[in-house]
Formats: sequence, structure tokens, C-alpha cells
Amino acid sequence: MRLYSGTSELFVQDAMRNQISEKLKASFFKAFRYSPSPAEVGSWQNSLLAMAAVIEQANLKDHGILLEYQLPLSSKRLDCLITGQDQNGKDNAVIVELKQWQKSDECDADSSVLTWLGGTKREVLHPSVQVGQYQMYLQDMHTAFYEGDNPVTLNSCAYLHNYRALTDDAIYAEKFHDTVEKHPLFTANDMESLQDYLQKPLENGNGIEVLRRIDEGCYRPSKKLLDHVSKTINSRSDFVLLDEQKIAYDRVFAEVRKDYHHQDKAVIVIRGGPGTGKSVIAINLMADLLRSGYNAQYATGSKAFTETLRKIIGARGSTQFKYFNSYAQAPENIVDVLICDEAHRIRESSNSRFTKAALRSGIAQIEELINAAKVLVCFIDDKQVVRPVEIGSTEYILEYARQKQCRIMEYKLDVQFRCSGSESYIQWINNTLAVERTPNVIWNAGEEQFDFRVMDSPEAVENALKLRLQEGFTARMTAGFCWPWSDPDAAGQLLNDVNVGNYKRPWNANPDAGRLAPGIPKSSLWAYDPNGFHQVGCIYTAQGFEFDYVGVIFGNDLAYDLDSGKWLGNRQNSFDSVVKRDAGKFLDLVKNVYRVLLTRGVKGCYVCFIDKDTERFFRSRMEH
Repeated sequence: MRLYSGTSELFVQDAMRNQISEKLKASFFKAFRYSPSPAEVGSWQNSLLAMAAVIEQANLKDHGILLEYQLPLSSKRLDCLITGQDQNGKDNAVIVELKQWQKSDECDADSSVLTWLGGTKREVLHPSVQVGQYQMYLQDMHTAFYEGDNPVTLNSCAYLHNYRALTDDAIYAEKFHDTVEKHPLFTANDMESLQDYLQKPLENGNGIEVLRRIDEGCYRPSKKLLDHVSKTINSRSDFVLLDEQKIAYDRVFAEVRKDYHHQDKAVIVIRGGPGTGKSVIAINLMADLLRSGYNAQYATGSKAFTETLRKIIGARGSTQFKYFNSYAQAPENIVDVLICDEAHRIRESSNSRFTKAALRSGIAQIEELINAAKVLVCFIDDKQVVRPVEIGSTEYILEYARQKQCRIMEYKLDVQFRCSGSESYIQWINNTLAVERTPNVIWNAGEEQFDFRVMDSPEAVENALKLRLQEGFTARMTAGFCWPWSDPDAAGQLLNDVNVGNYKRPWNANPDAGRLAPGIPKSSLWAYDPNGFHQVGCIYTAQGFEFDYVGVIFGNDLAYDLDSGKWLGNRQNSFDSVVKRDAGKFLDLVKNVYRVLLTRGVKGCYVCFIDKDTERFFRSRMEH
């Protein structure tokens, strides 16, 4: 997806006639169904006028231009991509990251500087680092840049068109030297140098033909987090971190290098919705911290996620992967960095009915986690709480951090990697479920890359998923907790608990199940084992995982009442004994359940509804 595509001559004309921002604004509304902010429109107007002047002065007349070009399977957009050929006829493209900055200051994080944005001083990626990450990501994910005998050569630079740099400016710090050499940075004084930089790879023109190659290329299938965990931990990461991801990653390393004492700790909270890469950053951090000699541990509140990670890593590394309740008796500062993934699943206490009296803790679980680590890193989505006993929230964590007089840092992840990089889909789901008010009221199925479909029956959903499996993709069937969950029979076979008309399937194995028949994965491995496709997963085995395609049976524990225009929680239709017990929170919790299930897919989601009024409501908010 791009907001603008055309020849360099047309782009210069549109910019000089002050039409470019209006064209981008119209394309933005068509793509996202709401208007861009005035600040973004103003940024387009100012930065693209400066870019047009460079292109005109460089005499780049036979070239292709892409503006606001969406990175594959991400919601991030490149500012400007220029295509053409060099003097030898080799296809080239250059990314130009545009900034309106006027000043920056030094920052102790490896890849960041401080600058004024939105009326406050913020820690942001150095422009050369940022555009370099974009280049690596695109080279890794788009076939035009890596396949065949003559892939398009990609280069990148940053243009700070309002910046009057000084010799000792923070953007020229020694730590950025190699990055700036590879991905040059040009300021307001460097317009001629930028022209020379663009002319060399693009001087032969014919850019529309190169643009066509990019348009006709395709995206490599998304890298699966779990498929790459082992390689990540044992060698080097395959993931490229973008923007806020990289800033948060660098901040953890900056903090862990500091000499923390008994009462001198850091708590870093990294917030993000489904598919914003929280677990990707967490795994990268874990791997690189261990590789750098730090004692890092990775904790979750999910048995399924932790056990799956342990299986992939193997026995040797599995001891570093723990649960939130593993630190009840931990000595102070026992680990350098404690990474808490899905911190919204933190509970009030680590005690359970199985905890021996002598080992019962009298302090809150979050306090135990803070005590155990010099640096505590919490990855959290405040809207993924699906059980009353899970009380983790950003404010809850920060309150304890303040009480312990910790250094506190907060980061928010916005870039979307799941759902084919569609922020619109995530926001539409939030709006439709009344989890959060967003501008995305209508889902335009015809223009979005994410494959969302409403189907008539569970059989239709499952058959569609089988086709995706045959194509080499991953897929799982999930459902709301609206049917009983039986133990296996004497032979270890699962019972067909999920019954919808003629559709009869078993849940994934119960966590407490003993003997299981051959070919049936344990509950904790349902998402990872290929045989998991033959069972229906519930929220407790699906949360934290992603699949190429997910199927969802939307049960009647949550229904939309067309007469009142409200969502209703039907506790009598729920078989989740813990959740249904809390009448006050039931509606919000069950909404969160379906929000999680509907956002497990990287490429698509197929859903069927038990309640037909709920189906009609969803369909009424879709364009075809």
C-alpha cells in the first residue's frame, strides 16, 4: 500500500502547486477511513516541497516516486522511495527519510538522540539508524530486493531539511559514524550533496520500469516468532527492529550497563496492542543480553507460552524461562534483567492452593519481580486481561515502581506486524467490540491486504483453514469458552466437547490431563505442534501465539443486541468458571477474549457466529 505513486515530474508539479498534501490526505482517508491529523498534513506539505526541490535541481525527470509506502507486513510507512537505473542500466531504489527537526541533543542509548517533538523532548532513533532499519527490513521482506539474478539495489539516506548542524552536533556523534557512512544524513546545508547522492544510482532514469518491478514483487511469508526463537537464542536474530521497537531495545541495554545498587533499580514498561512486536523485542533482548554476558531471565504468566519456548530452546537454555510466580523466594537483585512478557497476566500474589505454608509470600507478585531484578522490563497490553485474577496493568506496575523509588521509563509501540500490518483491522476490531473508540467504523474487505471473512459455519471455517495448511501456511481453530472441557477417556482420546450443529470437535487437551493418545499434543504445545490443528483452542492456549490464519467460533457468551445497540455478556452460556463468577467484570473480560482470538492471525482471520444478530452486526460494519 502507498498513498502516492507516479513519475518524478508529476510529483514535482504536484508539490510546487501545493497539491501533494491534498492528494495524500485523500488517499489516506480512502485507505484508513479517517482523516490524517493536521500535523501530519503539514509535515507532508513542508517536507515534500523540500524533497521536490531536490529532485528538480538534481534533474531527476525519468524516475518513479512512491510516497508513504507501507513496509510489508508492518504498519510503518516510508516517507519517499525514488526508483531508477544507474549508468550501467542496473535497477536501483533509494529510500529518503524526511525530518523537520531543527535541533537534537545527546542520548545515552546506542541508537538514539533527543529532539523536540509535539512540544516535548523525546528520545528518538537517529535518522540514519531509522532509515537503515527500514532498508534492511525491506530487503528482507520484499522479493524485488533479493530474488533473481538482478534484484533491485536498495540504498537509503535521511534529509533534515530544516536542520542547521554544528560541527559538534549530537547527530554527528562518534557512535553514529559507521551508520551515517552507510546511510548518509543530509541537513539544510547539504542540498547539493544530496543531489549528488541521488544522481549516482539513478542517473539513467527509466524509474517507472523499476517501480513496476517493485509493484509486481511479493512479500516473503512472515517470519514466525516461535520458528525463529531457537536460532535467535543460539545464534543471531533474524528480526529487524523498527522505530519504537529499536528505541525500547536500546533503552534496556543503556539501563543494564549502569551500576545499580540495592535500592537503585530501573523499571521499563513497554506497551503495545496485538501484533506490535512485544514478544519479538523480548526474544531479541533475551538473546542479546545473554550473548553479552548478562544474567537475563524471561518470565510469563502463561504455561502454554513458557512451555513452548522451553521445548524450542531445549533443556540447556530452558532454565532461563520462568513464570511470574517463580520469584517468591528470590534474593534481591538475583538477575541483571528480568523480562516479563504479557505482564498484564501478573497476579496479586504468587501464592496458590498448592503453595506450602512455609513458602507462602506475604508481598505482591509485582513487588517480588521488582525485588529480583536490577532492571525489570514489562511488556504489556492493558486490554488483554481475560481473567479476574490477572490484575497487571501499566498503572499498577508503575505504582509499585514509584513506591520502590525505581527509575521509570515508558514506551508505546504503534507499528503493526500482525494482520498483514493493518492497523485499520486492529482498530476496527476494538471499535466493533466497543473495547475502544477509534475512527475505524467500517472494514473495507476489498481494499485491505488482511483476509478477514465471515463464514456461515465452523465447517466452512475449518475447510478454508485446511486449504491454507495445504499451501504451507500455519493455521489453528479457536473458540470462545462456551462448551464444557472434558478429561480424556480411558484410552487417552479427547471428547468432542465443541458442538455446533453437525460440527463436533474436541478442545485442545486439558492442562491437567494425564495420559494422552498418540498424536495429541499436550495443552501447552497445542499452538506449536502440527497436530494441534485437529483440536479447537481456547483463549488460554491461543493467547501469546500467532498463526498465519486463525479461525474463530464466536460463541454466545457475548452477543450484540440490535434493539439496544449494546454488547451483552451472557454468563449462563460460559463454561469458564473463573470468569463467569465475576459478574461485574464478565462483559469486559469476554470482550477481551474475542479481541485476542480475532487478532491471532498474521495473514487472515475466518470467523463464524453462533448468535446471528451478532453476525448481522459485524456484517453491517463491513464493505465488500
